[in-house]
Amino acid sequence: MIVDCAIYRDGRRAEGPQDLSDALGLCRLQDGAFVWIGLYEPTEDEFERVTRDFGLHPLAVEDALNAHQRPKLEVYDDSLFVVLKPVGYEPRSDVVTSGEVMVFIGDSFVVTVRHGEESPLSDVRTRLEHEPEMLRHGPTAVLYTIADAVVDHYLDVARELGTDLEELETEVFSPSAGGSRNTASRIYGFKRQVLEFRRATGPLAQPLAKLAGSGPAGARVPFVQGEAQPFFRDVSDHLTRVNESVEGLDRLVSDVLSAHLAQMSVRQNDDMRKISAWAAMAAVPTMVAGIYGMNFTHMPELDWVGSYPALIAALVVVEVLLYRLFKRRGWL
Repeated sequence: MIVDCAIYRDGRRAEGPQDLSDALGLCRLQDGAFVWIGLYEPTEDEFERVTRDFGLHPLAVEDALNAHQRPKLEVYDDSLFVVLKPVGYEPRSDVVTSGEVMVFIGDSFVVTVRHGEESPLSDVRTRLEHEPEMLRHGPTAVLYTIADAVVDHYLDVARELGTDLEELETEVFSPSAGGSRNTASRIYGFKRQVLEFRRATGPLAQPLAKLAGSGPAGARVPFVQGEAQPFFRDVSDHLTRVNESVEGLDRLVSDVLSAHLAQMSVRQNDDMRKISAWAAMAAVPTMVAGIYGMNFTHMPELDWVGSYPALIAALVVVEVLLYRLFKRRGWL
């Protein structure tokens, strides 16, 4: 559905024709005017009119309708198509959620398509409408502000993931909780969330580099003003920081998992040594009882009155000696 449709003239929202083609034609006759249409999960029928009036490329339209796209930038004859993936993070459930924002930019128009709940578009429109100096730069300002909002939120999510990872490290290396059965599953789950985050941030580096003029010979992207390149370069630098944080988180999660598995192996070895020590201590009286349990007529000390107490005392002495030996070696 169409969430908002407005004409902006000289950086301010203005009244205009309700018909999309008439509004676009009017904006193209006036310097500094453009149409901005925002849609939320449109159907094919809803998007058909926008496609026809604005001359959007059918391949880009198909991507915008189907969603589930990687962040990318595509240049067509009449428009520029950019896909961004805003993300959110719920610390209580340790879940990274992602949405999609598609931006079409052309001659005097911007079309934004949102999929999912994670989206900065409403805040971006409100912010720009309160900053007419920025909005005077037209569709380029809209694209920059959306990209800047998405990447800035990446930084917040990266910080929250880092905080949760520190808590997970503390749990792993805690003497009481490090061997919990749920710890390994939590680590694997956290690693999957980091991977989901990387799917949003990693592929975005190349489109932002192109917008920042870092492509071949610093080529300018069509429909984007050349003076905006330093601003996109700043967003690209922030994204680089995010990607470095994601790489660090991924390596650290792997290290935490390896440390947890190593701890579990050491604890299992300790348990096996304790079991072996107690089994060795139990073997001595079991062996003696087994020998004297055999029904032979001629066995030593059967007729001596003190043989039973002496045997018990000998077993106690042997058990004490074995216990002290295993205790000294750290087996008990």
